[in-house]
Amino acid sequence: MTAMNDTITTAQGPVVGVRGKRTRAGTISWKGIPFAAPPVGPLRFRAPQPAQPWSGTFAADSYGTAEVQDKIYTAVGPGRFQPTGEDCLTLNVFSPDRISAAPRPVMVFIHGGAYLLGATATPLYDASLLAKAGDVVVVTVQYRFGPFGYLDFTEFGSPDRPIDDNLGLRDQVASLEWVQANIAAFGGDPDNVTVFGESAGGSSVTALLATPAAKGLFHRAIAQSPANELNISAQAAAHFGQEFVKMLDDPSYRAGSGGAPVDPQRARELLHSATAWQLHKVSKALTAYSPQSGTGEFLPFGPTFGTEYLPQEPNQAARDGNTHRVPLIIGTNRDEALLFTRGAAMLPGDDRDQLEGIFPQGEDVFLGVNDVEHRAALMAAYSEGHRGGDPVHMLGDSVFWGPAIAFAEGHAAAGNPTYVYRYDFDTKVLRASGMRATHATELFSVFGAFRTAIGAGLAVGDWRATGKMTRVMQGHWTAFARTGSPELQWSRYDAGHRDTMVFDIHSRMVRDPYPQRREAWMRAHGLVPA
Repeated sequence: MTAMNDTITTAQGPVVGVRGKRTRAGTISWKGIPFAAPPVGPLRFRAPQPAQPWSGTFAADSYGTAEVQDKIYTAVGPGRFQPTGEDCLTLNVFSPDRISAAPRPVMVFIHGGAYLLGATATPLYDASLLAKAGDVVVVTVQYRFGPFGYLDFTEFGSPDRPIDDNLGLRDQVASLEWVQANIAAFGGDPDNVTVFGESAGGSSVTALLATPAAKGLFHRAIAQSPANELNISAQAAAHFGQEFVKMLDDPSYRAGSGGAPVDPQRARELLHSATAWQLHKVSKALTAYSPQSGTGEFLPFGPTFGTEYLPQEPNQAARDGNTHRVPLIIGTNRDEALLFTRGAAMLPGDDRDQLEGIFPQGEDVFLGVNDVEHRAALMAAYSEGHRGGDPVHMLGDSVFWGPAIAFAEGHAAAGNPTYVYRYDFDTKVLRASGMRATHATELFSVFGAFRTAIGAGLAVGDWRATGKMTRVMQGHWTAFARTGSPELQWSRYDAGHRDTMVFDIHSRMVRDPYPQRREAWMRAHGLVPA
């Protein structure tokens, strides 16, 4: 095949990419491309605006700025960190470096981070090997999060200085609009776009499935370990917005202490005059307050539902048959919570204390489940003859599997092809660390990272097994992106069978692996078990 030109003309102007070397040989990437105008100055807390054209060529040879967050979460190598700032709305395109006879399927990745951290520059998200293995074009997206993207300050807006809601979600939609307008120039097929993401990125996928403005912008969806309870009601969002500006107005104020609301004009002035790091500092205090806020929200950041932009909570939309009519892969990892319960001990003091402080205990582990009978049924489902049940898996299922299976049930019931998985694969190193098949470990297989500097250490003693797992996961993900179906041995999930693909060194189909737990979660989410 003919080599691709490394200069591509987009709607805003030409961009010059970089050809991959060593393990990335045979690929080409274009990094840091603006897909929207910088959301700074008067555009802070506004919906993304179109990127302005540039003169000359844009050197797309490095990742863009990450959203403002603690430095520890932006590491890209030993002693190296990605710069942060509000001007962060960029994306990256990865492709095989040869022209294809037909347009390639497009996969748009949304990173995770609980809507309060994350960067596309994280080495794990380098999509070169996935693009090469699957002969696809992969786009990774940097979006706003934390107070910049997922707090609702709309009540403080005015006709001359409006404030929009769901900014991070709007950023993701804007990136998909950019893909529709530009990806053909990179050899991608705008009529065959798969949106996929992990953790908050997986939750973003399920939110996009319930977002009217996203209709028609993608044709398949993959939600990896979505935390579907990280969506905020309009009422709770208003409370968090008010508490945030109170702390911004008075640094001595403790969230939840009450007092008069901040005047909208004063709040508006504070929000626009504060530095980015002042906003970030207050957001950390709000995060610590959230579990004790009485709102029932684990974290204060997330898509706000009950609004014009996101009318329904995504699981409710799935239950009512109101999600977009596209095929879906959705699943979780066997040991999701171990990353948080064991990983917290590895963080510096302040971050460790904050993370440990937001973990619920006892029956409170069932986030978003307030009904006494539903909680009792869940406790019984997890007890399995042992008093107190299995708290680690209860926590993991509460945040990830329980809400995900409820979404899958609703989406499948509406006639959408739905495929459910559980990722059980771990390595000797992961077992020795106590992490097992914990949260985000499937990303090493999806992105081929076991063969890169960031993941090779996890593959020690398991070189062949990690190679096999990578081929299996990439094969299913890219086959699904190409056709709307994973590879043949993976059957659909429906109420009659509830088939689940268990990914492991010997992957297999399992029918309804946890029926008692599933039924308890379905009841808790308002679904009647078959």
